[in-house]
Amino acid sequence: MHILRFLLLALVLAVPGTAAANSAHRIKDIVDIENVRPNQLVGYGLVVGLPGTGDRTRNTPFTEESMQAMLERMGVNVRGSQLKTMNVAAVSITATMPPFARAGSRIDVTVSAIGDATSLQGGTLIASSLRALDGEIYAVAQGQVSVSGFKAQGAAASISRGVSTSARIADGAIIEREVPFALRSATSLKLALKNPDFTTANMIAGTINSSFAGTAEVLDPATVEIKPGPGFPGSVVDLVARIENLPVTVDQPAKVIVNEASGTVVMGANVRISPVAIAQGGLTISVAETPQVSQPAPLSQGQTQVVPRTQVTVDDGTGRSLGTLGGETSLASLVAGLNALGVSPRDLITILQAVKSAGALQADIEVQ
Repeated sequence: MHILRFLLLALVLAVPGTAAANSAHRIKDIVDIENVRPNQLVGYGLVVGLPGTGDRTRNTPFTEESMQAMLERMGVNVRGSQLKTMNVAAVSITATMPPFARAGSRIDVTVSAIGDATSLQGGTLIASSLRALDGEIYAVAQGQVSVSGFKAQGAAASISRGVSTSARIADGAIIEREVPFALRSATSLKLALKNPDFTTANMIAGTINSSFAGTAEVLDPATVEIKPGPGFPGSVVDLVARIENLPVTVDQPAKVIVNEASGTVVMGANVRISPVAIAQGGLTISVAETPQVSQPAPLSQGQTQVVPRTQVTVDDGTGRSLGTLGGETSLASLVAGLNALGVSPRDLITILQAVKSAGALQADIEVQ
């Protein structure tokens, strides 16, 4: 019930009627530019300084080998000796390098335990290289880790919150290598729609051409190509800077998203219902046990007994009316009508699927 009222309230306050389907957005918010994307980096390293919560080297031999290799690089020979310290943990390091990141700039990194360490709280990551899929080193990470979760345990009880074996280091990596891309020398660029749609792509091209004639062309529902026209005084980079803040009306497909596990239903503003009648009811059986104690009369040689008393009630939904929806009902009318029937979110899932099977729901249902 709460989710239906929330949907109706949001629809009335934010976008009355069908305005949600015709809201304007900036071009930069609905498209990605060709080759302007982040790059994933990954690495391996050691977190030291843990208060006895690190890897047990007997169970994680790779941690011991990494410690030996690190110490040998520092001039300490520990080959042939057993390392039993639990203050070190082997970790994987991941980071995202944003587009056009320059050498010397910093990025955040995420550190996650690989072995059987129980917590990374209080640890420090030793300098580790981060590589891309091409095998080249693009950044070096090091620093004090920050853990948001914790774990404490005793002999008979334990408590935990969040994940203590995963941590972050703010600005923990320094970019060492740049990703080359000569954007200014490009003669054209492609705008990739985040939500491909023929209507939206055509609106983007029309909006751009209305301001800069002959610069945009629709290639497919997901791509709009732009290039400076004969009268445009600048490069393709200048053209992107001019058009990215232009408002465009975004069209949405009629879709209903259903999550049966949580009972969540999300409906787009373009969802329509053809004339249909809906009756919603259910059978509820309640069983209540109220046992009573039977006491024998004095000097009767009887025994005290518990006498069961069971009360069964049945509610078959009698009195619930048949609701009608028709005339290409909008989302607002649909939500109001289902609220009037007293439909819960889980009942709504069943009703929408039945209406779709009847051919009256003019939208796609996606079940997650």
